[in-house]
Amino acid sequence: MPQAKLALIGAMDEEIEYFHARMENSKETVHAGITYREGRFLNRDVVVCRSGVGKVNAAVCTQTLIDRFGVKAVLFTGVAGALDPELAIGDIVVSDECMQHDMDVTALGYEKGVIPYQEVSLFPADPALVNAAFTISKELYGESVKRGRILSGDQFIADRNAVHRLHQEMGGSCAEMEGAAVAQVCHMNGIPYVVIRSMSDKADGSAHINFPEFCRSAAEKACTIVTEMVKILD
Repeated sequence: MPQAKLALIGAMDEEIEYFHARMENSKETVHAGITYREGRFLNRDVVVCRSGVGKVNAAVCTQTLIDRFGVKAVLFTGVAGALDPELAIGDIVVSDECMQHDMDVTALGYEKGVIPYQEVSLFPADPALVNAAFTISKELYGESVKRGRILSGDQFIADRNAVHRLHQEMGGSCAEMEGAAVAQVCHMNGIPYVVIRSMSDKADGSAHINFPEFCRSAAEKACTIVTEMVKILD
């Protein structure tokens, strides 16, 4: 039986360049402005792409991967801002679940993050993918790896009050701009997913880093994790 085709997604070029470097027999297809590179990665069929920033880009990208390329699992890697005060810059969060923090219909009586008229608003990641990502990350990087809830929104969080609120009221471990959209599309299509994020900052505007350089460093870590995952996934 052939192995299932995997999707490897990042939001920015820096987050996928290490995947590109390890691919063989690759070819590119452009659809809706997004470039998809199909090929072999450790003798497995994969599609690697840069979704672009934000939930709409991530949703379009994920649905296209499912409909046009027939992927059967989605791995999304990149950077995020830490919400949990126990997380440090460089730490890794593996998604147990994802939710949109900017879905706000509280004026009509819904809790923050709840999508009206929909049964599911908190999208669980695939247990097998989560366990593989977490176990491998812990073996590679030790105590700097945690599992948690990833919150997504079309906002770059850089305010201490917002950080406190998202952590305390919504249980977020970290905040970024794509994961929950990927998660929702995967849930709607019955496709397993996991999100793996490296903490680039404390989401409060206090970090002073070379962001592109950090993204490349985080992407190298992510590629190492994904490489080991691909070796053991069915």
